[in-house]
Amino acid sequence: MSDDRRDKLRSLSIDRDNDERRGGVSPLALVGGMAASALIAAAAIWFFMQDGGQEGAPEQQAAASSPAQPDSETTAEADDAAPAAATPRVPRAAGLVASGYVTARRQATVSAEITGRIAEVLVEEGTEVEAGEVLARLDDTRAQLDLELIESQIAAAEARVRSLEFQAAEARTVTNRASSLFEREIASEAALTAAQAQQSSLEAQWRAARADLDSARVRRTSQVDLIARHVVRAPFAGVVIAKNAQVGEILFPGSAGGGFTRTGVATLVDMASLEIEVDVNEGQIQRVSPGQRVEAVLDAYPDWRIPARVEAIIPTADRSRATIKVRVALNERDARVLPDMAARVTFIE
Repeated sequence: MSDDRRDKLRSLSIDRDNDERRGGVSPLALVGGMAASALIAAAAIWFFMQDGGQEGAPEQQAAASSPAQPDSETTAEADDAAPAAATPRVPRAAGLVASGYVTARRQATVSAEITGRIAEVLVEEGTEVEAGEVLARLDDTRAQLDLELIESQIAAAEARVRSLEFQAAEARTVTNRASSLFEREIASEAALTAAQAQQSSLEAQWRAARADLDSARVRRTSQVDLIARHVVRAPFAGVVIAKNAQVGEILFPGSAGGGFTRTGVATLVDMASLEIEVDVNEGQIQRVSPGQRVEAVLDAYPDWRIPARVEAIIPTADRSRATIKVRVALNERDARVLPDMAARVTFIE
Protein backbone atom coordinates (compact mmCIF):
# COMPACT_ATOMS: atom_id res chain seq x y z
CA MET A 1 0.00 0.00 0.00
CA SER A 2 1.35 3.37 -0.85
CA ASP A 3 2.22 5.95 1.73
CA ASP A 4 -0.51 8.40 0.53
CA ARG A 5 -3.30 5.87 0.93
CA ARG A 6 -2.04 4.85 4.35
CA ASP A 7 -2.03 8.48 5.47
CA LYS A 8 -5.63 8.96 4.30
CA LEU A 9 -6.84 5.90 6.25
CA ARG A 10 -5.08 7.12 9.39
CA SER A 11 -6.84 10.50 9.03
CA LEU A 12 -10.27 8.81 9.07
CA SER A 13 -9.69 6.82 12.31
CA ILE A 14 -10.80 8.16 15.75
CA ASP A 15 -8.08 9.06 18.12
CA ARG A 16 -9.64 7.99 21.47
CA ASP A 17 -6.68 9.04 23.49
CA ASN A 18 -6.93 12.58 22.21
CA ASP A 19 -10.70 12.72 22.90
CA GLU A 20 -10.29 11.60 26.47
CA ARG A 21 -7.49 14.08 26.94
CA ARG A 22 -9.70 16.83 25.62
CA GLY A 23 -12.46 15.91 28.18
CA GLY A 24 -15.08 14.96 25.61
CA VAL A 25 -17.79 12.28 26.13
CA SER A 26 -18.01 9.46 23.78
CA PRO A 27 -21.33 8.53 22.19
CA LEU A 28 -21.18 5.08 23.68
CA ALA A 29 -20.86 6.46 27.21
CA LEU A 30 -23.77 8.81 26.62
CA VAL A 31 -26.02 6.01 25.45
CA GLY A 32 -25.01 3.88 28.41
CA GLY A 33 -25.80 6.64 30.89
CA MET A 34 -29.26 7.15 29.42
CA ALA A 35 -29.97 3.44 29.63
CA ALA A 36 -28.89 3.34 33.28
CA SER A 37 -31.16 6.31 34.14
CA ALA A 38 -34.13 4.60 32.49
CA LEU A 39 -33.49 1.42 34.50
CA ILE A 40 -33.31 3.37 37.79
CA ALA A 41 -36.59 5.20 37.04
CA ALA A 42 -38.35 1.96 36.17
CA ALA A 43 -37.11 0.37 39.40
CA ALA A 44 -38.38 3.33 41.47
CA ILE A 45 -41.82 3.19 39.85
CA TRP A 46 -42.03 -0.55 40.45
CA PHE A 47 -41.00 -0.08 44.10
CA PHE A 48 -43.68 2.55 44.83
CA MET A 49 -46.33 0.51 43.08
CA GLN A 50 -45.44 -2.48 45.16
CA ASP A 51 -45.45 -0.39 48.38
CA GLY A 52 -48.87 1.13 47.59
CA GLY A 53 -50.30 -2.26 46.90
CA GLN A 54 -49.02 -3.56 50.20
CA GLU A 55 -50.54 -0.57 52.03
CA GLY A 56 -53.88 -0.91 50.29
CA ALA A 57 -54.06 -4.63 50.96
CA PRO A 58 -54.59 -4.33 54.74
CA GLU A 59 -57.26 -1.71 54.16
CA GLN A 60 -59.05 -4.00 51.75
CA GLN A 61 -58.69 -6.87 54.18
CA ALA A 62 -60.03 -4.71 57.04
CA ALA A 63 -62.92 -3.57 54.89
CA ALA A 64 -63.67 -7.17 53.94
CA SER A 65 -63.45 -8.43 57.53
CA SER A 66 -65.50 -5.58 59.16
CA PRO A 67 -69.25 -5.03 58.46
CA ALA A 68 -70.33 -2.14 56.30
CA GLN A 69 -70.48 1.15 58.23
CA PRO A 70 -73.23 3.72 57.45
CA ASP A 71 -72.22 7.15 56.28
CA SER A 72 -72.30 10.24 58.55
CA GLU A 73 -75.75 11.37 57.46
CA THR A 74 -77.24 7.94 58.14
CA THR A 75 -75.57 7.83 61.55
CA ALA A 76 -76.87 11.28 62.42
CA GLU A 77 -80.35 10.25 61.39
CA ALA A 78 -80.08 7.13 63.51
CA ASP A 79 -78.84 9.16 66.50
CA ASP A 80 -81.72 11.58 66.07
CA ALA A 81 -84.19 8.76 65.74
CA ALA A 82 -83.04 7.05 68.94
CA PRO A 83 -84.16 9.76 71.41
CA ALA A 84 -87.26 10.35 69.33
CA ALA A 85 -88.23 6.73 69.83
CA ALA A 86 -87.60 7.07 73.57
CA THR A 87 -89.68 10.29 73.94
CA PRO A 88 -92.21 10.49 71.12
CA ARG A 89 -93.05 14.02 70.02
CA VAL A 90 -96.63 15.15 69.77
CA PRO A 91 -97.47 15.73 66.13
CA ARG A 92 -98.04 19.34 65.22
CA ALA A 93 -101.64 20.24 64.44
CA ALA A 94 -102.59 20.97 60.86
CA GLY A 95 -104.53 24.00 59.75
CA LEU A 96 -104.31 27.70 59.04
CA VAL A 97 -101.28 29.28 60.73
CA ALA A 98 -101.11 32.95 61.78
CA SER A 99 -98.69 35.01 63.83
CA GLY A 100 -99.38 37.61 66.50
CA TYR A 101 -98.59 38.79 70.00
CA VAL A 102 -99.81 38.21 73.53
CA THR A 103 -101.94 41.14 74.71
CA ALA A 104 -103.93 41.96 77.84
CA ARG A 105 -107.59 42.85 77.79
CA ARG A 106 -107.16 44.73 81.07
CA GLN A 107 -104.14 46.99 81.15
CA ALA A 108 -103.96 50.50 82.56
CA THR A 109 -101.47 53.21 83.37
CA VAL A 110 -102.62 54.16 86.85
CA SER A 111 -102.59 57.81 87.84
CA ALA A 112 -104.24 60.22 90.26
CA GLU A 113 -107.14 62.45 89.32
CA ILE A 114 -105.39 65.56 90.63
CA THR A 115 -102.09 67.30 90.14
CA GLY A 116 -99.49 66.98 92.86
CA ARG A 117 -95.95 66.16 93.81
CA ILE A 118 -95.23 62.46 94.30
CA ALA A 119 -94.28 61.82 97.92
CA GLU A 120 -94.11 58.02 97.94
CA VAL A 121 -94.09 55.13 95.46
CA LEU A 122 -94.79 51.74 97.02
CA VAL A 123 -94.40 49.37 94.05
CA GLU A 124 -91.69 48.15 91.69
CA GLU A 125 -91.74 46.25 88.41
CA GLY A 126 -93.07 42.75 88.97
CA THR A 127 -95.04 43.59 92.12
CA GLU A 128 -98.35 41.75 92.39
CA VAL A 129 -101.11 43.96 93.78
CA GLU A 130 -104.73 43.47 94.77
CA ALA A 131 -107.65 45.68 93.80
CA GLY A 132 -107.62 48.83 95.94
CA GLU A 133 -104.03 48.41 97.12
CA VAL A 134 -102.04 51.64 97.51
CA LEU A 135 -99.49 52.18 94.74
CA ALA A 136 -98.31 55.72 95.52
CA ARG A 137 -99.10 58.84 97.53
CA LEU A 138 -98.98 62.50 96.60
CA ASP A 139 -97.98 65.32 98.93
CA ASP A 140 -101.22 66.27 100.73
CA THR A 141 -99.85 68.82 103.21
CA ARG A 142 -101.87 71.69 101.73
CA ALA A 143 -105.00 69.60 101.56
CA GLN A 144 -104.63 68.62 105.21
CA LEU A 145 -104.34 72.30 106.20
CA ASP A 146 -107.49 73.10 104.28
CA LEU A 147 -109.24 70.26 106.07
CA GLU A 148 -108.22 71.67 109.44
CA LEU A 149 -109.59 75.07 108.40
CA ILE A 150 -112.90 73.51 107.43
CA GLU A 151 -113.05 71.62 110.70
CA SER A 152 -112.64 74.89 112.63
CA GLN A 153 -115.37 76.49 110.52
CA ILE A 154 -117.66 73.59 111.32
CA ALA A 155 -116.99 73.99 115.02
CA ALA A 156 -117.79 77.71 114.84
CA ALA A 157 -120.95 77.01 112.86
CA GLU A 158 -122.10 74.45 115.39
CA ALA A 159 -121.53 76.92 118.25
CA ARG A 160 -123.49 79.63 116.42
CA VAL A 161 -126.33 77.21 115.75
CA ARG A 162 -126.53 76.30 119.42
CA SER A 163 -126.45 79.98 120.46
CA LEU A 164 -129.19 80.95 118.05
CA GLU A 165 -131.22 77.94 119.08
CA PHE A 166 -131.18 79.13 122.69
CA GLN A 167 -132.00 82.70 121.68
CA ALA A 168 -134.88 81.53 119.52
CA ALA A 169 -136.25 79.43 122.36
CA GLU A 170 -136.11 82.47 124.68
CA ALA A 171 -137.80 84.60 122.04
CA ARG A 172 -140.63 82.09 121.79
CA THR A 173 -141.06 82.29 125.55
CA VAL A 174 -141.13 86.10 125.43
CA THR A 175 -143.65 86.01 122.62
CA ASN A 176 -145.92 83.62 124.51
CA ARG A 177 -145.77 85.85 127.62
CA ALA A 178 -146.52 88.97 125.60
CA SER A 179 -149.44 87.23 123.93
CA SER A 180 -150.85 86.19 127.30
CA LEU A 181 -150.53 89.71 128.72
CA PHE A 182 -152.07 91.16 125.59
CA GLU A 183 -155.07 88.83 125.90
CA ARG A 184 -155.53 90.01 129.49
CA GLU A 185 -155.08 93.55 128.23
CA ILE A 186 -152.07 94.04 130.46
CA ALA A 187 -149.51 94.44 127.66
CA SER A 188 -149.90 96.49 124.56
CA GLU A 189 -150.15 95.16 121.07
CA ALA A 190 -146.84 96.82 120.21
CA ALA A 191 -145.03 94.76 122.83
CA LEU A 192 -146.55 91.59 121.40
CA THR A 193 -145.57 92.56 117.87
CA ALA A 194 -141.98 93.31 118.94
CA ALA A 195 -141.68 89.95 120.68
CA GLN A 196 -142.97 88.14 117.64
CA ALA A 197 -140.54 89.97 115.36
CA GLN A 198 -137.61 89.14 117.60
CA GLN A 199 -138.62 85.50 117.64
CA SER A 200 -138.90 85.36 113.85
CA SER A 201 -135.51 87.03 113.42
CA LEU A 202 -133.75 84.65 115.76
CA GLU A 203 -135.38 81.62 114.17
CA ALA A 204 -134.25 82.86 110.72
CA GLN A 205 -130.71 83.34 111.99
CA TRP A 206 -130.81 79.86 113.47
CA ARG A 207 -131.85 78.36 110.15
CA ALA A 208 -129.09 80.28 108.37
CA ALA A 209 -126.57 79.03 110.89
CA ARG A 210 -127.81 75.49 110.33
CA ALA A 211 -127.37 75.94 106.60
CA ASP A 212 -123.84 77.26 107.12
CA LEU A 213 -123.11 74.25 109.30
CA ASP A 214 -124.42 71.85 106.65
CA SER A 215 -122.34 73.62 104.00
CA ALA A 216 -119.22 73.36 106.12
CA ARG A 217 -119.85 69.67 106.63
CA VAL A 218 -120.19 69.18 102.87
CA ARG A 219 -116.92 71.03 102.34
CA ARG A 220 -115.31 68.74 104.87
CA THR A 221 -116.60 65.69 103.00
CA SER A 222 -115.25 67.13 99.75
CA GLN A 223 -111.90 67.88 101.34
CA VAL A 224 -111.66 64.37 102.76
CA ASP A 225 -112.36 63.02 99.27
CA LEU A 226 -109.69 65.34 97.86
CA ILE A 227 -107.19 64.03 100.36
CA ALA A 228 -108.14 60.48 99.43
CA ARG A 229 -107.42 61.33 95.79
CA HIS A 230 -103.83 62.02 96.78
CA VAL A 231 -103.53 58.25 97.21
CA VAL A 232 -103.14 56.22 94.01
CA ARG A 233 -104.77 52.81 94.27
CA ALA A 234 -104.87 49.78 91.98
CA PRO A 235 -108.16 49.65 90.04
CA PHE A 236 -107.91 45.86 89.68
CA ALA A 237 -105.70 42.98 90.72
CA GLY A 238 -102.66 42.46 88.55
CA VAL A 239 -98.91 42.82 88.12
CA VAL A 240 -96.94 46.04 87.75
CA ILE A 241 -95.00 45.87 84.48
CA ALA A 242 -93.66 49.44 84.46
CA LYS A 243 -92.84 52.04 87.09
CA ASN A 244 -93.43 55.38 85.38
CA ALA A 245 -92.67 57.92 88.13
CA GLN A 246 -90.29 58.60 90.98
CA VAL A 247 -90.54 60.44 94.28
CA GLY A 248 -90.32 64.22 93.82
CA GLU A 249 -91.76 64.35 90.31
CA ILE A 250 -94.96 66.22 89.50
CA LEU A 251 -97.95 64.09 88.57
CA PHE A 252 -100.16 65.92 86.09
CA PRO A 253 -102.65 63.60 84.36
CA GLY A 254 -103.79 66.28 81.92
CA SER A 255 -100.35 67.06 80.51
CA ALA A 256 -98.24 65.46 77.80
CA GLY A 257 -95.53 64.51 80.29
CA GLY A 258 -91.81 65.07 80.02
CA GLY A 259 -89.14 66.49 82.28
CA PHE A 260 -90.19 66.16 85.89
CA THR A 261 -93.89 65.92 84.96
CA ARG A 262 -95.50 62.48 84.78
CA THR A 263 -98.93 61.45 83.60
CA GLY A 264 -98.99 58.09 85.41
CA VAL A 265 -97.38 56.28 88.29
CA ALA A 266 -97.30 52.67 87.10
CA THR A 267 -98.63 50.39 84.37
CA LEU A 268 -100.74 47.52 85.67
CA VAL A 269 -101.69 44.35 83.78
CA ASP A 270 -104.32 41.80 84.70
CA MET A 271 -102.51 38.55 83.89
CA ALA A 272 -105.80 36.64 83.95
CA SER A 273 -106.90 38.62 80.87
CA LEU A 274 -103.98 37.69 78.62
CA GLU A 275 -104.87 36.55 75.13
CA ILE A 276 -103.30 36.40 71.67
CA GLU A 277 -104.14 38.77 68.85
CA VAL A 278 -103.28 37.62 65.33
CA ASP A 279 -103.82 39.03 61.87
CA VAL A 280 -105.47 36.70 59.35
CA ASN A 281 -105.41 37.37 55.64
CA GLU A 282 -108.77 38.38 54.21
CA GLY A 283 -108.64 35.49 51.76
CA GLN A 284 -108.32 32.96 54.62
CA ILE A 285 -110.78 34.41 57.13
CA GLN A 286 -113.50 31.98 56.02
CA ARG A 287 -111.41 29.23 57.65
CA VAL A 288 -111.81 30.86 61.07
CA SER A 289 -114.96 30.79 63.19
CA PRO A 290 -115.78 31.85 66.79
CA GLY A 291 -115.16 29.07 69.28
CA GLN A 292 -112.85 27.20 66.89
CA ARG A 293 -110.14 25.10 68.53
CA VAL A 294 -106.68 26.61 68.30
CA GLU A 295 -103.18 25.48 69.17
CA ALA A 296 -100.81 28.27 70.24
CA VAL A 297 -97.01 28.15 70.40
CA LEU A 298 -94.89 30.89 71.92
CA ASP A 299 -91.59 31.71 70.23
CA ALA A 300 -89.95 31.62 73.67
CA TYR A 301 -91.17 28.04 74.29
CA PRO A 302 -91.36 26.31 70.88
CA ASP A 303 -92.06 22.86 72.38
CA TRP A 304 -94.98 24.02 74.52
CA ARG A 305 -98.33 23.80 72.73
CA ILE A 306 -101.07 25.74 74.51
CA PRO A 307 -104.69 24.80 73.90
CA ALA A 308 -106.78 27.82 72.99
CA ARG A 309 -109.92 28.88 71.17
CA VAL A 310 -111.13 31.69 68.97
CA GLU A 311 -112.63 34.30 71.27
CA ALA A 312 -113.80 36.80 68.65
CA ILE A 313 -113.25 38.00 65.12
CA ILE A 314 -112.96 41.79 65.08
CA PRO A 315 -115.58 43.00 62.56
CA THR A 316 -113.27 45.31 60.63
CA ALA A 317 -110.40 44.93 58.20
CA ASP A 318 -107.06 46.65 57.85
CA ARG A 319 -107.19 48.22 54.41
CA SER A 320 -103.43 48.72 54.09
CA ARG A 321 -102.53 45.16 55.10
CA ALA A 322 -105.64 43.32 53.89
CA THR A 323 -105.94 41.48 57.22
CA ILE A 324 -108.57 40.94 59.89
CA LYS A 325 -107.73 40.80 63.58
CA VAL A 326 -108.70 37.67 65.52
CA ARG A 327 -108.66 37.34 69.30
CA VAL A 328 -107.55 33.97 70.65
CA ALA A 329 -108.30 33.09 74.30
CA LEU A 330 -105.93 30.77 76.16
CA ASN A 331 -107.47 27.77 77.89
CA GLU A 332 -104.52 27.53 80.30
CA ARG A 333 -103.10 30.19 82.57
CA ASP A 334 -99.38 30.05 83.18
CA ALA A 335 -96.81 32.45 84.62
CA ARG A 336 -94.61 31.91 81.56
CA VAL A 337 -97.08 33.75 79.34
CA LEU A 338 -96.15 37.43 79.36
CA PRO A 339 -97.54 40.46 77.52
CA ASP A 340 -96.10 41.29 74.08
CA MET A 341 -94.62 37.80 73.56
CA ALA A 342 -94.55 36.66 69.95
CA ALA A 343 -96.76 33.66 69.19
CA ARG A 344 -97.95 31.46 66.34
CA VAL A 345 -101.40 29.93 66.32
CA THR A 346 -102.81 27.09 64.28
CA PHE A 347 -106.55 27.11 63.62
CA ILE A 348 -107.39 23.42 63.75
CA GLU A 349 -109.78 22.43 60.97
